[in-house]
Order: sequence, then structure tokens, then C-alpha cells
Amino acid sequence: MGVVAKRRSPKHVWCLWRRKALWRAPRAVLEKQSYMLIGRHDIENLMGLDPASACLPNSLGPPSMENNASDAEGVEVELEMSDLLMNLRPIKQENLIRDDNKLILLASLSDSLELGKACTRAANQVQENNNQKNPHHARMSSAPPKDLVSFAEEYRKLAIDCLKVLRVEMQLETIFNLQEMTNREYLEDQDAEEPDDFIISLTAQITRRDEQMAPFIAGIKRNYIFGGICSVAANVSIKVGMCTLSAVLALADMKSINLFGVQQICRNSIALEQALAAISSIDGEAVQLRLDRVRTYYELLNMPFEALLAFIIEHEHLFTAAE
Repeated sequence: MGVVAKRRSPKHVWCLWRRKALWRAPRAVLEKQSYMLIGRHDIENLMGLDPASACLPNSLGPPSMENNASDAEGVEVELEMSDLLMNLRPIKQENLIRDDNKLILLASLSDSLELGKACTRAANQVQENNNQKNPHHARMSSAPPKDLVSFAEEYRKLAIDCLKVLRVEMQLETIFNLQEMTNREYLEDQDAEEPDDFIISLTAQITRRDEQMAPFIAGIKRNYIFGGICSVAANVSIKVGMCTLSAVLALADMKSINLFGVQQICRNSIALEQALAAISSIDGEAVQLRLDRVRTYYELLNMPFEALLAFIIEHEHLFTAAE
């Protein structure tokens, strides 16, 4: 007698597919810091409140681009998220996903999961239409539609996780590069022509990864992945400046930064702004506003005290009390 192949239930098929999908996502990715962070309760909550999350697929259908959060609330969420990530310093290279191919795999996996969600929703709709035409058949096969709905929801969650990992990964990569600022004294003896090496490395990485992911995910999703870089970069830069200013105030004869040093940091922020603005879906104006704030902060460090005080009084809401 021939062996009769056992028919697999939709749930069994989904479990096998999910296992295969997780296997395709390299184990090294699942063990990295970004993957573990998105499961943290505080970070998960902040990512949900972030206006940028409006582009993520929801359970009701296509992504909703409407977000009721005000600009001020959005900036506050970004700042809080940035502070949480900065508290993880020093970021170690071995905790990052340095292999671009693994990041591209995550991007393509997210796209495949989105397609899978759409297919299961379509199959579910076909099933429901058939049930309406044949009520007797509907009574006999009521379970599959429910399974298909749950499959679509699982697809959605996994697709979102892939995008969240990529976003947090780029934020951690930014901190990893910019934390080099704490090891440098910006006492330049001449006006340099190029940004710092770590900025050149970061901007090249942003450009390269954006180009490599472009074939797999839409611009709006790339905006989500790379859009968190700017707020983190601005926050890290200013926090380093706060440390520098504290040192200057503590020791009147100590200078950790001079005019050429300020110009170098401004050059760094301009290079980063250009790299981010080159991503087609990025809001270039928002990037410019955030990094202009960094440049203003550092330019203030070389102002005479009276001029600095006058500027602060005139622009009291530009910086926080701590800054």
C-alpha cells in the first residue's frame, strides 16, 4: 500500500513557515542588542508613542499616516528614547549588526512578511465570500478563516519587529560612532577641511545601507529606519557639549574646545545632515532644524559671557534648563 501523505493544517504550515523565517534571520541578529532592546517594556512603549510609528502596518489594513501627537510631544518622545539609548554607553562593536547583508535580509524579510499578510487577508476574504454563497459549506469550514486572520496578525507583528530592529540598530550605530567625541579635545590649531573620521564612517554607512535596502522596502519604511538617527545624533552631540562646558566652568583656565574645534563639530553636523537629507523620504527640514540647534549650541561656547547671557534670555525655549 502506498503511503498517504498527511494533510497539514494551516496552523501547522504557519508554524513551519515561522520557524523557517526565524532561521533565515541569522542567529547573530537575534542575539544583538537592538533585537533585545525592542522587547524592553520602556522602549517598546516609547516606540509605540513615537509619531514615526504611524508608518508601521496595523492590524486593520494599510499603515495609518495619521498621528495625533503634537510636534512637542514627538520631540519629547524622541529625547526620552535617545536618553535611554545613551545610557547604554559605551556601545560595543560586538553588540551591533556590522554585516550589511544581515540588515538587508531583515529588510527583505519584513517586505516578505507584509506580502504574506496581504495574501492571507486576501485568502480570508475569498473564504468569507465563498461561505456567504454556500452557508452549508461555511458551517463545515468555519475554522480556516480564523486561522488565516491569526496568520495575518503574526505576519504583521514579525514585519514590525524587523523594522524596529533596523531603526534601533541605526540609532545604536550612531551612538557608537559619536561616542568617539568624548575621547577628543577639540583644540584645533588649524581649520580642518574634512569631518572627523567617525562621521565620515557613519555617513558612508547610512548612504550605503539606504541604497542596499531600497530594492526591498518602500521609502516610507526607510524613513522609519533612518529617521531616528537625527534626534539621537543631536542629543549625543549636545550632551558631550554639556560635559565640555561643565569642565570649562569648573576650571577657568581649562579649555576643551576652541573656535576651530567648534567649526569642526559644525562641519560634522553638516556632513550628517547631508547624508540624511539624501534619503528621498526623509524630512530634510526637520533634520536641518535639529542639527542647526547643535551648531547653535556649540557656537555659543565661544561667545563672550554677556553675549551668551543675552542670547539665552532672547531664546529661552531653544534649549532645556540642563543644556
